[in-house]
Amino acid sequence: MNKFSRFVLFVEEIISGSLLCLISVLVFISAVARTLDHPINWAQDIALLSFGWLTFIGADVLAKSGKLINIDLLVKRFPRVIQNLLAVIFDFMMLVFLFVLIFYGIKLVSQSFNRMFNTLNMSYAWCTMAVPTGSTLMFITISKRTFKDLKTLLSGRTEEAT
Repeated sequence: MNKFSRFVLFVEEIISGSLLCLISVLVFISAVARTLDHPINWAQDIALLSFGWLTFIGADVLAKSGKLINIDLLVKRFPRVIQNLLAVIFDFMMLVFLFVLIFYGIKLVSQSFNRMFNTLNMSYAWCTMAVPTGSTLMFITISKRTFKDLKTLLSGRTEEAT
């Protein structure tokens, strides 16, 4: 991983951690305030906005660290060359899925531009923008992994695919 990629990962980890803390604090304070009959209505909208971004930025953090969900119970039983081939196939499937998310995410942003949050003077597009942004980051991450997996497959090495 080069210096720029490590920096991007560091920033994503800081953003993800901060958003998770923010959501936790807002939901807790909002619940306590509602129990005391003094609801904080804007806290739900901020938590929703934060959750959208946390989901997609956090997914890229997991992709970069190799901790995305995978089911390898069956795959590990195949010979290494088949495992490498399946890794490339799954990578391409993920790239297609991410491309669809980027394409339709951009449409979603443009369609939600005039929609406003209930309690914030802010367009809902700021929330939906997390979809194409996070998907683009993941597309770059998975593309790098695909090239690595393809190189492994084509070289005929029997090292473990990630």
